[in-house]
Amino acid sequence: MSIRFMVCAGIVMGLSGCSSMYYGTMEKIGVHKRDIMVDRVKAARDTQGEAKKQFLTAMEQFKSVVNFQGGDLEREYNKLSATLKRSEAGAAAVRSRIDAVEDVSEALFSEWRAEMKQYSSDALRRSSQRKYDVTREKYRELIEAMRAAEAKLEPVLVPLRDQVLFMKHNLNARAIAGLGDELISVQANVDLLVRDMDAAISQADRFIASLREE
Repeated sequence: MSIRFMVCAGIVMGLSGCSSMYYGTMEKIGVHKRDIMVDRVKAARDTQGEAKKQFLTAMEQFKSVVNFQGGDLEREYNKLSATLKRSEAGAAAVRSRIDAVEDVSEALFSEWRAEMKQYSSDALRRSSQRKYDVTREKYRELIEAMRAAEAKLEPVLVPLRDQVLFMKHNLNARAIAGLGDELISVQANVDLLVRDMDAAISQADRFIASLREE
């Protein structure tokens, strides 16, 4: 059986929910849970960065619609509707990436705890326990930051969905002007989202750096 086939089979099993089988297959070809965790943290970090840009774009398009000064209003609606769909897809990707980080991390820490019991040397066991405790705490800070950012996604998406739905049935400048009342609250939610995403991205960078130092 070729390595390429084994990797593909492992990926398929991972995607179908057989995480333990996937990790076991990857372990056989020299890819350990720690490596997978680092890759998934990087992927989650990058996905959050992409989502942040997408939401900022959505905010700018929403502003342009609210401040509509003439032109093809239906085209503006179509642009905002497409941006909303991309934003929703970005939010779903963020959630999926964080779930993947949690999955491999729990598998890694479970394995680590089990293997600590195998030491015959008390000194080595204590050393491993200290490293485990430090890494687990840093991971806790990371996942809390990521989930905090994730929690800000829906408060931004909800009013954007409302505005797009409203525009669908009210494509006239007077009705669109009334959306300006929502602008401040939507902007505030976007600002909170960006703040928490930046914090989560920074936390991910620190977590990855800490693993490399060990």
